[in-house]
Amino acid sequence: MNEIEEIKARLDIVDVVGQYVQLQRSGRSFKALCPFHTEKTPSFIVSPERQSWHCFGACGTGGDVFSFIMRREGIEFGEALRMLAARAGVTLTERRRPEEERQRERIYAANEAAARWYHELLVESEEGRQAWEYVQGRGIDRPTAEAFLLGYSPGSWEATGEHLRQRGYADAELLAAGLLVEGERGLYDRFRGRLMFPIRDGGGRFVGFGARALDDSMPKYLNTAQTALFDKGGILYALDRAHDGIRGEGYAVIVEGYMDVIAAHQRGFDNVVATMGTSLTERQVRLLKRQMRNIVLALDADAAGSEAALRGHEVVEEALRESEDRETVPVLTWRGLVRYQDAAAVDLRVAILPTGRDPDDVIRADAEAWRQLIASARPVLDYRFEAAASRHDLSAPRGRSEAVQELLPLLEPLTDPVVRAHYLQRLSRLSLAKEEELSRMVSRRRRSGRAAEPEAAAPSLGDKRGDARREEFLLALLLRFPHLREAGLEVPLELLWESANREVLASWKQAPELDTVKESLPEELKRHLERLVTWRLPEFAAGEAEAALADCLRRLEERQLRVEKQAMAALLAAREEELGASALVEAAASGAEAAEEPMKEAVVLQHRDMETGLRLHAGERKGEDGEPACR
Repeated sequence: MNEIEEIKARLDIVDVVGQYVQLQRSGRSFKALCPFHTEKTPSFIVSPERQSWHCFGACGTGGDVFSFIMRREGIEFGEALRMLAARAGVTLTERRRPEEERQRERIYAANEAAARWYHELLVESEEGRQAWEYVQGRGIDRPTAEAFLLGYSPGSWEATGEHLRQRGYADAELLAAGLLVEGERGLYDRFRGRLMFPIRDGGGRFVGFGARALDDSMPKYLNTAQTALFDKGGILYALDRAHDGIRGEGYAVIVEGYMDVIAAHQRGFDNVVATMGTSLTERQVRLLKRQMRNIVLALDADAAGSEAALRGHEVVEEALRESEDRETVPVLTWRGLVRYQDAAAVDLRVAILPTGRDPDDVIRADAEAWRQLIASARPVLDYRFEAAASRHDLSAPRGRSEAVQELLPLLEPLTDPVVRAHYLQRLSRLSLAKEEELSRMVSRRRRSGRAAEPEAAAPSLGDKRGDARREEFLLALLLRFPHLREAGLEVPLELLWESANREVLASWKQAPELDTVKESLPEELKRHLERLVTWRLPEFAAGEAEAALADCLRRLEERQLRVEKQAMAALLAAREEELGASALVEAAASGAEAAEEPMKEAVVLQHRDMETGLRLHAGERKGEDGEPACR
């Protein structure tokens, strides 16, 4: 994930845009008066699901959070990037000054120096004996403790600070690392009298600590506060040590405790990682997706574990839907046409531990039992069905209805007809409702969702990333094939909604030479350009590149028309709801209704015109055999 993608992952476009305009919820999106032109009826839509905005009024354009800030503040992409990076707490490596880089290296080094000192205190000092006895009592041997560099922080309020100052670290550096805290009594150590778990990033660098109390001190577990290096929502404990194990086993196992991970690795299960004492996050899922697309959640059998599974499922689904790292590639069909195809999907499974036991207990008691437990992990959708059946009284109609309401939304994303039919049958048996009626309910939910959402799904991929990949494919074609330049010059910038893609297209239009394009782009976008240049394209025969470009243009134009149609429908519905029957009566009494009707009629006519235009546009641009060239 590069800096641009990380900023988008950390920021919510609704929060950013909401600082400039007054947003009102409208279905699954938000609406407002457009900040870029004067209007009386809202035509400005912000979609939290797709993290995009669009004006369906005089502007007739849209984009992502970067394009909004660029237009609203009147600044260039690089300046908008720096502005949003500061808001998101993202350090821009491409623009980082040597002094900033040196400061980050000092923070890494301070954390490592503290970790090695804590480890020395654990295994060699009298003060650390209690912590060392606790570690040994949990079955952790010395080689494993050394591998994970387990440590002990002394009980003094100033010992860590004094030790690190003697080694040349300044107070400002120790504060930045989260090792010191500033309070009423001045500077003091954050960690005191605790068992220490050094936390490293995926590259093995020390970014922070987890710390366990050895007495009744609260909180029981304490992490490094968020710093420039440490963000617990974007780190998985022991991922740096689990890379090879995950690739070798073909899947990653996520547990909830540091000791669970250490016990697993000591016994050879080196594909196990842990969250940072929080629920699973989308960024953590993306970290694992880079390693392996098969994930097992190992959870306690109690209610908290069940809730964790539900959250985990929702987080993984959201990460898949919004992920910037989704691997989609263009491939040639048997007809020589281009279509997109997902290279792989995440397979999330759930392993439920025996009641009252955690992974550490199971692994220490019987390593083979742990192996079998993970091997028998169930698909998360099966687990969701079983959990719903246990929570609701299925002997009563109301309980069955509640179960259907919980499970039905899970069937909406299923596109494989065989898989969908399987779970419809299962839901039918559980609820005693007919499959046909459940299927109609799913269809109604899909139609309802499309009507409420003023965004258009890409025809083939059906998600935000699908739209972005199509834009990138179009740019890759223009960059790879010089003979497409004449057609590419006709592509309007507004057709591309991703700001990074717009910038590349604008630079390419100024000059076709790659070196010139690269030179004219902001420093932060040069890696994006390199990725576009090296895009994996099919081996095109004569004329196929032109057909692929024309088809991608058609689909991006269809997206524009489709979202306009759906937005008008949503805005009209919202307007009618606002007016209501009583408002219409009052308006008629005051004579205002006559003024309202032309507006409503105009919106309806515009909606119909767009629907007709979309239908005609799709028909005009199809291939001779009626099948589009780029799916």
